[in-house]
Amino acid sequence: METFGSAMQTYRIGVLPINGFALMSYASTVEPFRAANTLSRRNLYEVINISFGGLAVQSSGAASVTPQKSIHDQIDLDYLFVVAGGNPALFDNKAVFNWLGRMSRFGARLGGVSGGPVILASAGLMGDRRMTVHWEHAEALAEISPHLLIERTLYVMDRDRLTCAGGTAALDLMLALITEHHGSLFASLVSDWFMHTEIRPSVGPQRGGIAARVGSNNALILEAVKAMESHVADPISLAQLSVMVGISPRQLNRLFMQRLGRSTIGYYRDMRLDKAMNLIRNSSLPLTEVALATGFANSSHFSRLFSEYFGQAPSSFR
Repeated sequence: METFGSAMQTYRIGVLPINGFALMSYASTVEPFRAANTLSRRNLYEVINISFGGLAVQSSGAASVTPQKSIHDQIDLDYLFVVAGGNPALFDNKAVFNWLGRMSRFGARLGGVSGGPVILASAGLMGDRRMTVHWEHAEALAEISPHLLIERTLYVMDRDRLTCAGGTAALDLMLALITEHHGSLFASLVSDWFMHTEIRPSVGPQRGGIAARVGSNNALILEAVKAMESHVADPISLAQLSVMVGISPRQLNRLFMQRLGRSTIGYYRDMRLDKAMNLIRNSSLPLTEVALATGFANSSHFSRLFSEYFGQAPSSFR
């Protein structure tokens, strides 16, 4: 077995869960370190739950996390992970932002899990670092902060910043850290502990392939949907889509009706409305900008189509 880190250093891991965090993301963050201690029979890692309000932090489910420390305490950390869910773009706590900045200056490597990278970005701590975030938040974050270097991968380790998409991607990130500290063989033992038989690389995709998302393996439909996804803010016509795919507009429409039960343009419109809903839920963009970002030049037209599709006006989701 590969040797453990030099002088058996105990790494101090701070975890800052934000109200509404997902239990899967939290567990995937902290459990690998507990397993590493159990398997090594040594205290390789110390996990410290931290709050900014002093009370138990409620998850999106029935469970909560009781903190051992507060941001007002003196804490010496090697790593600090922010775990967030819900709509992290709404989080606006200057005391937390300032504390995160101080912890970084004191030498802690900062990490974000699921929506946590959004909070790091809101604190101004991701300006020149590559990063990733849960796919649900990626488009909204890119719209609000186009200067950010956002990648659609499972996790990103860029110097003193560690970000991941949440869920089980956090497990892969923590296993990558354990590999860095104690070698790949030991990290594989920790991975096996969770029946996670293969540590995924950082560049792995966050979502299933386009065929799984669309619900069809037809190559022509998939080519058309790829073109649609590349032209959300600037929709292209049925004629342009058919040229890209290489069949007539009538044939393309027939394919969409047969395989997906919707016309080509109907599918395209619904895709853009789904993306608009995601922006409304996960950003603070004005509704007029949401409409423009999803290819609806007329706000009233957007509002009418949105209301017909979702059964409620877009403003009601704010």
